[in-house]
Amino acid sequence: MNMPKLKNHIGLILAAVLLAACGKSSAPRPEEAAKDESPAGTVQLTPAAVAAGGIAVEPVRSMPAVRRIAASGELAFNSRRLAHLSSRVAGRLEHVLAFKGDRVSQGQILAELYSPDYLALQAEFLQAAERAARLRGDPEEASAAAFLEAARRKFVPLGVSASDLAQLAATRTVRPFLAVRAPLTATVIETNAVEGDRVELETEMFKLADLSSLWAELRIFEKDLSATRLGMDVLLRTQAYPGEEFRGRLVLLGDVMEDKTRTIEGRVEIANPSGRLKPGMYVEGVLSATESRAALVVSEAALQEYQNKTIVFVQAGPGKYLLRLVETGGRRNGLVEIVRGLAEGERVVTAGSFLLKSEMLKNSLGD
Repeated sequence: MNMPKLKNHIGLILAAVLLAACGKSSAPRPEEAAKDESPAGTVQLTPAAVAAGGIAVEPVRSMPAVRRIAASGELAFNSRRLAHLSSRVAGRLEHVLAFKGDRVSQGQILAELYSPDYLALQAEFLQAAERAARLRGDPEEASAAAFLEAARRKFVPLGVSASDLAQLAATRTVRPFLAVRAPLTATVIETNAVEGDRVELETEMFKLADLSSLWAELRIFEKDLSATRLGMDVLLRTQAYPGEEFRGRLVLLGDVMEDKTRTIEGRVEIANPSGRLKPGMYVEGVLSATESRAALVVSEAALQEYQNKTIVFVQAGPGKYLLRLVETGGRRNGLVEIVRGLAEGERVVTAGSFLLKSEMLKNSLGD
């Protein structure tokens, strides 16, 4: 039987059932009077058929409703994990040891500078250390210690560590080059350092970024602000990885509304340990806001399509299942909200519902 004839046949069956319900059908024949007169859309199975078909049911549950807020934006560097390195002293770049794209560890030497000022500071420190040692126990000891501490503090702006100074004092050997070290484990995203270049104070040399954590700068519409809260979970999707979702957390809501778009900035912090996400990528975000109302939910597996309608099968008794038309809402984590058609506590078929649908159609065609 082709599809148009099948649809017409099903339509005639449903019409006949409605006429029977309104009392317009003829009286049943004696041989039909003993049959179970179940309403249309009822499927009755034997215990053996229920077991063979793997029929399983779950109760309709009530849960806090979740509102989905859509927002779009772009990925950006996490400014808390971003570093610009500039020269802290005038001099000449003798060695450049890191370049754009390199992964560097905290404390790793990126470049070495030859600087007469740095050499002079080391000599001053060694003289102060020698004087302090010589005058220990002398009335001038306090004055010598103060000079030594003043010489020590001059190294702080240069990024020289306490261990480096301790080694200088122990070896009494002046180091020819000032090391430029990475302040964090990161990726070199920009470098302006070239061996042999003359650098002045504050000359920019490197830009580092820890890409294991990024910010997604989303634009949240004015109408959604009342349901938006800091700490909300956010799901992010990118064009680069279709079908994949990346989880983040809303850490900031801006204070100024953008006039033309009527949006406000929402900053989402997202972990990126694999480095697959890149700053500048376009992202679509979904923020999940818990509402005060409750919602009825069932498993998505309970839903079936029938004549372009969404249906479920409700257990009416042992082996007895009734077709029920439902209206659905949002979906999350394998659950779907039921807006209309079910009551809390009713038991719906979650496994084997397709079998029940097939049985219902077969019974209708047989009748």
